[in-house]
Amino acid sequence: MQQLDVLWELFAEALACCRPSSVAVLGIAGGNGLDHVDPNITKRVVGLDGNPLYLDEVRRRYAGKYILGLYRVDLAAEPVDMEPLQLVHAALVFEHAGTDLCPGGSLSTVLQLPSDFEQGVTASQFPSMQRLKDHFSLIDPTWFREPLAQRGLRLIHEARRSLVSGKGLWMGVFGRENSRMDTR
Repeated sequence: MQQLDVLWELFAEALACCRPSSVAVLGIAGGNGLDHVDPNITKRVVGLDGNPLYLDEVRRRYAGKYILGLYRVDLAAEPVDMEPLQLVHAALVFEHAGTDLCPGGSLSTVLQLPSDFEQGVTASQFPSMQRLKDHFSLIDPTWFREPLAQRGLRLIHEARRSLVSGKGLWMGVFGRENSRMDTR
């Protein structure tokens, strides 16, 4: 599978695991995976990205489907102040740079795993993505769990996927003790 396909699949898995009434997608890009959001369950979708072209594309494709809030923000440099959300999904965000969760909320994150074949930022048509190459570093999922555990978030679901390119992705869904758990 290609990276976008796997990210699409992992976001669907996080939504199914948490069934949130509200979700934030950090680094929303063009909205890959938002077609998995069930408007009968998830009423509010918040997208954050530094690229205004990405935000325009999400607005064009999904306006009217949910309560949609889109914010241009540099996640590495600017604090984000908004109402708490039930799920915060961060796919391949931490490699470049938490957020507070509402009671019972969850954090879903996708991290890139080490690979002998391909490291770093995948080629993109957007020059802003290529500028991130200098600020990229892999984050070990085991290490990543520790600071979240110190903040009271525990791993409630995880998944690994391999890409055709040789890259691997890891998804972890974290929640507080009273978070909804996937019973599969």
